[in-house]
Formats: sequence, C-alpha cells, structure tokens
Amino acid sequence: MKGQRIRIKLQGFDYRVIDQSASEIVETAKRSGARVSGPIPLPTHIVKLSVNRSPHVDKKSMEQFESRTHKRLIDILEPTAQTVDELKKLNLPSGVDITINV
Repeated sequence: MKGQRIRIKLQGFDYRVIDQSASEIVETAKRSGARVSGPIPLPTHIVKLSVNRSPHVDKKSMEQFESRTHKRLIDILEPTAQTVDELKKLNLPSGVDITINV
C-alpha cells in the first residue's frame, strides 16, 4: 500500500472524546509502522438558535441555544496491511462520527 494515504475525519459535540479517539488512532497507526500526520484541528461549526420563551407575544423574551461540532483530521501516510487490520479492531466511543477516505 505504498504511496497511498488514509484520511480519517472525526466529528463530535464533545472535544474531549474526539481528542481521546484521535490519540488512540495515532498510537495504533504508529505502533503498526505507518507515518501519521495530525491530529489537525479543523474549524468548529457553531449553530445558534433563538426561540421565543412564550408561545404568544413578548418578542423581547427569547432563549438562545447553540450546538458546537468539533472536528479533527488525521492523515495516515504509507499505511501497511497491519495498520488497516489494527484500525478495524479499534473500539471508539459512540459520541464520535468517523469518516474514512482511502
């Protein structure tokens, strides 16, 4: 698999869980003999919502909510067959969304 690259993108609402998962992936890849670039923090996506507190009138009374999506990017350069096998066996928390591009 020389000359190939595996790009792993992690997303989630809790940055601590994402950083922990990223460090597990990096350790696993380095242990299997691949070069690793990252984790690279990508911009946080923030969604803000404003909702009326009252169902009737009083527009001045609003409640604000926000959702933050944290992202990390990991590039595994020159992966071996052992690297792919080790990454398949890896158990990660449920709060992390993983996208893998080869």
